[in-house]
Amino acid sequence: MIKKWLAVAGVTAFLVTSAFAATGTYQIDPNHSTAQFVVRHLGISNVQGDFTKVSGTVVLDDEDISKSTVNASIDVSSVDTRVQGRDNDLKSAKFFDVAHYPTMTFTSTKIWSTGNGTAKMTGNLTIHGVTKEVTFDVSGPTAPINAMGGMRRGVEATTKIDRKDFGITADAGFVGDQISITIDAEIVQPGAGQ
Repeated sequence: MIKKWLAVAGVTAFLVTSAFAATGTYQIDPNHSTAQFVVRHLGISNVQGDFTKVSGTVVLDDEDISKSTVNASIDVSSVDTRVQGRDNDLKSAKFFDVAHYPTMTFTSTKIWSTGNGTAKMTGNLTIHGVTKEVTFDVSGPTAPINAMGGMRRGVEATTKIDRKDFGITADAGFVGDQISITIDAEIVQPGAGQ
């Protein structure tokens, strides 16, 4: 009887801990997150690139997603298109001007559910020193799992922007204006659920 009670108590404690960990403050795991972009080249092909250094905080409310918030930052110097010369060009004053604008940031202002496991997120995106409101389509967050020292979840967010809106106008005709952006983030509550 005591063993049975201990087993029930253990399962109950696990479920309570997991439910508690599902809501709260998460950190974006920079080792398992990336920001990807796609832009047309000469109007005939797509060039893809990544920003490999993404960080930030997600305050998640599973009961009411509208109470959730996202603050994210990208190290612009981490741009990687797999061509060093192109990466150097993107970092130069001609495009991102990393020397003057080393980071791009996003701060959410509104999040609302659009279905089971989907949402929209509006907020202020700052690139090249210019801030504009953008809306992301969000998939997730996934159900929490306890792994690698914390409670982890995944989320994907996509949007499109016009680079001219952010004062990046170089090489018109060679580089397309419409940029597709995808954020793949793994978020973690360190120590949660252990």
